[in-house]
Amino acid sequence: MSTATPPEITTPEITTPETATQSSQDAASPSLNILIADKFEASGIEDLQACGCAVICDPELSAENLPAAVAEQDPDVLIVRSTKVPEPVFAVAKNLSLVIRAGAGYDNINVAAASARGVFVANCPGKNAIAVAEIAWGLILCCDRRIPDQTIDLRQGVWNKKEYAKARGLYGRTLGIIGLGRIGREIAARGKAFGMNVIGWSRSLTQETADELGIGYCSSAINLAKMSDVVSVNLAATPETRHFINESFCKSMKDGATLINTSRGSVVDEAALAKAIREKGLRAGLDVYADQPSPSDHKITNAIVNEPNVYGTHHCGASTDQSQLAIAAETVRIVKVYASTGVVPNCVNRAASTPATTLLTVRHLNRPGVLAHVFYTLGQAGINVEEMENIIYEGAEAACARIQLDDAPSDDIITAIRGNEYVLSVSSANIPSP
Repeated sequence: MSTATPPEITTPEITTPETATQSSQDAASPSLNILIADKFEASGIEDLQACGCAVICDPELSAENLPAAVAEQDPDVLIVRSTKVPEPVFAVAKNLSLVIRAGAGYDNINVAAASARGVFVANCPGKNAIAVAEIAWGLILCCDRRIPDQTIDLRQGVWNKKEYAKARGLYGRTLGIIGLGRIGREIAARGKAFGMNVIGWSRSLTQETADELGIGYCSSAINLAKMSDVVSVNLAATPETRHFINESFCKSMKDGATLINTSRGSVVDEAALAKAIREKGLRAGLDVYADQPSPSDHKITNAIVNEPNVYGTHHCGASTDQSQLAIAAETVRIVKVYASTGVVPNCVNRAASTPATTLLTVRHLNRPGVLAHVFYTLGQAGINVEEMENIIYEGAEAACARIQLDDAPSDDIITAIRGNEYVLSVSSANIPSP
């Protein structure tokens, strides 16, 4: 068996706020000004600089001083990992048009504020899936074999083989997975390798998809709780998932079962979990917490970490060299595609639907002023354009504009649009309700 050699990590010169002016003068026409408000993989910074971007990296920025930094540096793109991006950032930004979360979850970004100011928000889904799955399995094994407790006793000179020989084992037992995104699927694959019976539930999971994944399908999360010896929670943080693992769920779990949470602290009601630990002998492996320190704080006061049978890590599930290299590469890809095409890969705040009721189709010669004429005519009628695309035909002689409107244009408006000498045809149709 061959062993893969890890890629060599080099450290390029990183621009700081103090040296940004000189670096921007030395760079040859940077395509975008980028502010990185977090620690970031050196290879990613090097790649951004290589493609002509002016990069300022300030890992010491926080939610409190980020607005002032954005106002001063005026970036086109803001990249963050754990740093929170509050509403004031968007209020003071002038040229900011894209915020990238260098990771999967993006609950540290005020997406509503970004959307209200016309700023794209993108993330890097799946790039840390293997890393998170690995730490989830580390926690599963710790809960089953009490490895941290054994290590502590050994370091204190205590030998207690009789006590630690008491373990249930995982083979043949049931692993229940809440949330079957990329992380959940990686956890499932490793569960099958351990010889476990894997079952799953998510709002989007169907029997057909479960069959394709080779796992059992659960019709409800409560049923999964009742059936599982180990439950792994892999949910995004949303208002709907807050305290998804609640008292009812914990009561439904088997006595002595294990709960693993490597997603977000808000999805677990920690008071309910603590109660179940005391009353039902549950064990818990946690990488995230409802109340956890900021990156600059080095003390945790959350009571759940002091509960017996709780094994914890420091919200570092996604933090392996492999995952950070992959996330950096994906971040660079997003920037490159955006700079060259205006399209934002992995955009999370594009509206799923709009108030559009009518599709206006205008075939026209590819000449200056045609679309200006169309928009002016619609504006005079008080009709708003919700979305549009202008498709250019081969040869670039003609085009077709597909324009979504919030109201149907009258016959007079359509006639006025046809009045332009370069318009070939105009038609409108109702857009079916979603």
